[in-house]
Amino acid sequence: MSEAPSAYRRAGVDIDKKYAAVTGATEAIRSTFTPGVRGDVGAFGGVFDLAAAGAAGELLVASTDGVGTKVMVAQMQARAAADETLVGSVGEDLVNHCVNDILVQGARPLFFLDYIAMSQMRPTEVTAIIGGLAKACRENSCALLGGETAEMPGVYQPGETDVAGTIVGAVARDHVLDGSAITVGDRLLGLPSSGLHTNGFSLARQVLFADAKFEITDRPDELQGQSVGDALLAVHRSYLTQCLPLLHDGALRGLAHITGGGLPDNLPRVLPAGTAARIDTSAIPVPPIFDLIVQRGKVARDESYRVLNMGVGLVLVAAPDRVDGVRNALAAAGENVFDLGEIVAGDRNVELT
Repeated sequence: MSEAPSAYRRAGVDIDKKYAAVTGATEAIRSTFTPGVRGDVGAFGGVFDLAAAGAAGELLVASTDGVGTKVMVAQMQARAAADETLVGSVGEDLVNHCVNDILVQGARPLFFLDYIAMSQMRPTEVTAIIGGLAKACRENSCALLGGETAEMPGVYQPGETDVAGTIVGAVARDHVLDGSAITVGDRLLGLPSSGLHTNGFSLARQVLFADAKFEITDRPDELQGQSVGDALLAVHRSYLTQCLPLLHDGALRGLAHITGGGLPDNLPRVLPAGTAARIDTSAIPVPPIFDLIVQRGKVARDESYRVLNMGVGLVLVAAPDRVDGVRNALAAAGENVFDLGEIVAGDRNVELT
């Protein structure tokens, strides 16, 4: 006698596929477990021991974010290559983005929680994304402590996926970086982005795919041999290992992660009253993908610097007498650090020169 069809599956939800996806990623998740983790994969909640992680008595710093429509570009790439595992790179993007968001306040990551939602469960894609999350967690010494996978037909269109997550980190009370020490005369240094990171993809998709009619595998001359897909999907960089030693040494007065809003909206978030930032845009090593988007889309200069990071992933603020030491330390770590500008008197605004 054949088994009766599942009523829940008929409604669009396949529980078996969900658990197959998570089970397939179990070892990847376990590979991220740090000394602070208590328990194993599959509990209702993740338990973390702050003392075991060396964070007893420190302040906790938390942040939540997502990868936005970059996941749609990753799915395009995966379909073109007939390889669903290529979607996993957005897991790396998400963790690294969140790591940077708490790094700018002086915190190191402790653990990460993910949320993956889609119209219909695709176990291979989910396992790949969790694998990407786990890879970035390992690289940032961060435990993938828990997460949720949701199948929601009707909320998401067929084939759609949403990826988001929350990070929790810790910082010693006397090492919190809030920008209050920034003063007129301080210098600005920049660290390059790998590309769009995780912002501006709605603009990029409109310009490159809807307007210019590029295929994901096309290699326009502007990209100097790189495909559109590879340029767009360059993994969001983490700046943790390069910058954490500088924070411990007190070499920095401020940090700004350049995400949605670009330099004009993100840098003011760390500026104290009475100060402003003067940026020399000619010093920025702009990756070709930005020129392609701006030129093909006829994007105004001011808008391009608000929607896109334009090649700046992180801005560091240092006192004039510490700049050379910071620059040398970053260069020794293999970073292409560049002089970006200075702090001037103003009303927490950014002047692009």
